[in-house]
Amino acid sequence: MIYLLIPFAIALLFMVLLYNNLISKKNKVEEAYSSIDVMLKKRSDLIPQLVNTVKGYLKHESETLTSITKLREKIVGGNLSVEKRLNLESDIDQLFRKLNISVEAYPDLKASQNFMLLQSSLNEVEEQLSAARRAYNASVNAFNNALEMFPSNIMGRLMGYTNKDLYKIDPSEAIQPKVSF
Repeated sequence: MIYLLIPFAIALLFMVLLYNNLISKKNKVEEAYSSIDVMLKKRSDLIPQLVNTVKGYLKHESETLTSITKLREKIVGGNLSVEKRLNLESDIDQLFRKLNISVEAYPDLKASQNFMLLQSSLNEVEEQLSAARRAYNASVNAFNNALEMFPSNIMGRLMGYTNKDLYKIDPSEAIQPKVSF
């Protein structure tokens, strides 16, 4: 009689291990997304300080500053989907690049200690954000692989899991910048 229970116990143990593995991978994806969220919040908190510091110097670029502020308000104020949130953050990335180009024309601003500190803080946050995005994609990749590989794909379907989307950049960001002297 006990010999009949052994295969059942092994199968049950195997299913529990698959289940726990998928739960772990799902939670890792959520943790990685949360890390991106933390860095985006940190960046969002720095934006008003940067805008106020730069505002006096960049009167001509007030449209860029206004756009950054509006996007920040949308991100902070709304219940956005992951895709919409990441798209808005990508838009802010593009505006920051535009702002950095504008700053080059203002030597006094570049020499401002307050601006330099904010710029340094933003650069650090951007590096951390980049690392968080890489970690997110690695977690999503591991999760998606588990959902597509046998036998965890069976357990994944039973649990109702679907593949997650990787974080992708806007195609315009992938174009190599032209540098000339």
